[in-house]
Amino acid sequence: MDTGDNPDTVPVPVPPRSRAFSPWSAHQLHLQGLRVMKMNAVSIHVIIQQLFLFQTSIGISANIFLLFLHIFTFLQDFRVKTTDIISCHLALVHTVMLLIALCLSSPDIFESLKLQSDFICKVLIYIHRVTRAISISTTCLLSVFQAITISPSTSWLVRFKHKFTNYVICIVIFFWSCNLSFGSIIIFHTVVYSNTSQKNIININEHCSIAPINPIIKELIFILTLFRDVFLVGLMLLSSAYMVILLFRHQRQSQYLHSTRLNPRVSPEQRATKTILLMVSFFVIIYWADIIIAFFLSLLWKYDQVLYSVQKLVLNSYATVCPIVQTTSHKIIKATV
Repeated sequence: MDTGDNPDTVPVPVPPRSRAFSPWSAHQLHLQGLRVMKMNAVSIHVIIQQLFLFQTSIGISANIFLLFLHIFTFLQDFRVKTTDIISCHLALVHTVMLLIALCLSSPDIFESLKLQSDFICKVLIYIHRVTRAISISTTCLLSVFQAITISPSTSWLVRFKHKFTNYVICIVIFFWSCNLSFGSIIIFHTVVYSNTSQKNIININEHCSIAPINPIIKELIFILTLFRDVFLVGLMLLSSAYMVILLFRHQRQSQYLHSTRLNPRVSPEQRATKTILLMVSFFVIIYWADIIIAFFLSLLWKYDQVLYSVQKLVLNSYATVCPIVQTTSHKIIKATV
């Protein structure tokens, strides 16, 4: 069309043709995106691994310090309380659990020890599973015994206090016997990590893996574990609720005494009760967080570095925080501060 006679007409510029987007370029962008995601996952894993090493070092030191604190208290008073025995046992279990978790996260341990990797994998994973179960059992025992200890003399729970005091060692041995026998199934399914292409293998680290379990046995283990955990956590919650009610009543009495110009003092039993309530509350939070992470891992059924590292942090957080809470509320530390 001739536009020279009409000065108002402006020619419209024609945009250049876009370059064709080849499948090869799409493939290159996809590979580049995968590399970036892998680098981010590796960097996150390294950061979480450093946090895990820092966490385990603090947890092991705190548990060992708590053990020596109880030993010093015994040498000073020559009198052992039942709660001290349970607390010492819990600190010892947490120390072993954190040490094994540190070994499982350090591949150099398998090269430094002059033993077969298969034997080391079976022993470490087996003891780690058992100590986790002993931790929840001992925490439940500590919560129930403290609820019985602070119960009033008119309560029907007082009759169990003497029995608990005499049979606490037998109860601890019963916990170990049950969990050692129940956790033995993991020994037969722990193998040396050798083939990265093999499917249905849960890789714990660079050396250890867990082979797939028969679906019937897997469901049976899941039901028994769920029943045990629900029973123990339920006992913790019931005893904690009972202790909260008793503390609330005592607080009302203390307010009345304060109004009558008497100076109410916090007894060691009440201080220990608040400590155990804090421990149980933190344990329940960590327990549910572990269930959520384990659910996602079961859906993946593969070794996810980031998710598994987060689960390790969550699992070991209770074993790290628990001795710190107990130490800060100990009577020797309170008297010093």
